[in-house]
Amino acid sequence: MKRLAAVTAASLGLLGAAAATPVWAAAAAPAKAPARTVAWSPCPVGDPTLGGLLQGLECGTLGVPLDYRDPRGRQIKLALTRARHTSPDAQYQGIVLLNRGGPGGFGRDLPTRFAKGTFGLPTQVGGQYDWIGFDPRGVAGSEPAIACDPSYLYPGKARAGYVPADKAEEDAWRAKARAYTADCGARYGSVLPYINTESVSRDMDRIRTALGARQINYFGYSYGTYLGSVYASMFPDRVRRMVLDSVVRPSGVWYEDNLDQNKAFQKRAEIFFSWIAQHDAVYHLGTSAGAVEAGYYKGMAKIAKNPVDGRIGPAEYNDIFVPDGYRDYNWVYHAHVLADYVLRDDPQGLRDNFGEPAWLDQNSYAVYLAVQCRDTAWPRDWSRWHADHSWQYQKGYKFLTWNNAWYNAPCATWPVAGGRPVKIGAGENGPRILLVQPENDAATPYAGALEVHRRFPSSRLIVEAGGINHGASLSANRNACLNDLVSAYLRDGSRPAARPGPDASCAANPAPDPAAVTSALDVVAQDPAWER
Repeated sequence: MKRLAAVTAASLGLLGAAAATPVWAAAAAPAKAPARTVAWSPCPVGDPTLGGLLQGLECGTLGVPLDYRDPRGRQIKLALTRARHTSPDAQYQGIVLLNRGGPGGFGRDLPTRFAKGTFGLPTQVGGQYDWIGFDPRGVAGSEPAIACDPSYLYPGKARAGYVPADKAEEDAWRAKARAYTADCGARYGSVLPYINTESVSRDMDRIRTALGARQINYFGYSYGTYLGSVYASMFPDRVRRMVLDSVVRPSGVWYEDNLDQNKAFQKRAEIFFSWIAQHDAVYHLGTSAGAVEAGYYKGMAKIAKNPVDGRIGPAEYNDIFVPDGYRDYNWVYHAHVLADYVLRDDPQGLRDNFGEPAWLDQNSYAVYLAVQCRDTAWPRDWSRWHADHSWQYQKGYKFLTWNNAWYNAPCATWPVAGGRPVKIGAGENGPRILLVQPENDAATPYAGALEVHRRFPSSRLIVEAGGINHGASLSANRNACLNDLVSAYLRDGSRPAARPGPDASCAANPAPDPAAVTSALDVVAQDPAWER
């Protein structure tokens, strides 16, 4: 749900004659024009924040209220992109807003992969939509974009391990988190109250209005599923088609959901360790998941005593391997990195996988906290945090628990109090949402998809049986079954028939095969990282 990695022509009036344009695609003869529209122009070759990722897209901006209770007050600017439909206007199916997750994930690069069918969407389907990317408020190209004390994510040298050895170490981490909070408050105190999911949902509706659409289509991954759930709850009649992939549990936002992650990531880490053990002839780290796990923590203890180059310590070591709990794309490579360090004292792979957080990382982290800390109330009494995370760690949920605690710790002292979440759900005649969920997703565990399916009785749920890759459809996961079902939905709205529990199931692809990999370059993720 988080941890974004640093690495992702005609005017509206020419969409087609009214008789050839579906009635939902644009507001017919509005009483008066929208207050704001988007003026599109080719994106610059080198975007200040996203470099060349926007090549071939159109760029535009939209002013929206900072505070929707004061719509004529201070305005902020959203940065948008568009990949315009290439089909005849009679086949045009409207706009699709895109969100990759986070919160804090940039989005302006996303239209390219959908419009061009990069990961499995047929181009004849993709060509029937205008794909709209946007950087949510606070993010990347939108203004103001926020970033706080950079030393919290990385102070320029190896940090102490995430697991506090004693009260003094825990207090030191808490002090750093408080300093981060104070810096955010000092820099952006007037903005932080309005960076939350409800406001982003209202921004999406302003985008809809500015583009002249009566309804939107939407595709969201991870946190983007919560954003989609909020929009569909606030504006159910304005949803045409909506795909939510890797689904957030609404009743857990956000403290409880993070505790759920700790358990799920332990399971996923054990799946990774078990896979390494199955290929002991390649890696020689042990023939059982337990033996491989022991080797992993042996490496962590070693690097704690002697950080690599003074820059990579136990916290950074954990960070390097956490992505293996999100997806299996780099398992082959990272298993070699682990074996090189643990067995041969060769840290080059760790060096190759480590980089100091760039501005975009700092920006996405600040927005992640701003949204989650503001969306709902977090415990303000640290004793609750200590008790919950200590208990989980002692119960064996070691892989992510204290990492996750310090990642979210600023919410314990955030300068803006948490609000009341939007009530999620709609009735039997609500939006015809399509939910996609990997069975063993760690970032957004399976229970979230089941809950959203219940809250939207009109939805359909597709489960990837045995699936472990977060962001399962139309992605580098390349599951043909999932991609076909999602593509059919986007083509003509068709969905699996309703039945108790999940409405359809697709088998996950086989785990990576080390024998099929000839070099590290073959296993570096094909998809620019969607999250850390």
